[in-house]
Amino acid sequence: MGFLSVLSMAHKWIAERTSPGDIVIDATAGGGVDTLMLAGLVGPKGTVYAFDIQQEALDRTRGRLSSLPQNELPEIKLMLESHARMAEAVDRSAIGQVSTVMFNLGYLPGSSDLTIITEPASTLAALDAAISLLRPGGIVTCVLYPGHPGGAEEAARVEEWAAQLPQVLAQAVIYRQLQRTTAPYLIAIEKRPNPAR
Repeated sequence: MGFLSVLSMAHKWIAERTSPGDIVIDATAGGGVDTLMLAGLVGPKGTVYAFDIQQEALDRTRGRLSSLPQNELPEIKLMLESHARMAEAVDRSAIGQVSTVMFNLGYLPGSSDLTIITEPASTLAALDAAISLLRPGGIVTCVLYPGHPGGAEEAARVEEWAAQLPQVLAQAVIYRQLQRTTAPYLIAIEKRPNPAR
């Protein structure tokens, strides 16, 4: 039995901290895999926000969600918006109440335009927003892809951002295969149960 993939580990950590009825965010909807998983966790009393700058990604996500029975779907909010604006885009009542924010950085797999990638500046702004939206004990997961053009720079910036978080606010961990420097890896941030103000 091998180690879990980085995405499977992200899903595991999220499942351990997410309950039916929660508010959750997929910061990078992509093909909808994470949005579907989140929808299953929070169920019909929950709310899922899914952000993407590409309509194609939101269309794929909508299609993937159609596999769930209508009566099992949470409130779904597909946002054609940069994840950097998530704090302004969510309902005000969600601030400080979100249990999970997922990031799966890089580009939209299978897209005809692979030059559209997540960028360090907007990703760091989105991570700041995510921390502000989390409830105490909430989690942010960020899957990084250093193997594509621009990916290594973004991964390094995210790692630096996570390492500089004050420990009174959050704790950060890294899950990575050490022998393959270009392999995807995971950073997770858990907001302290009683963060200092």
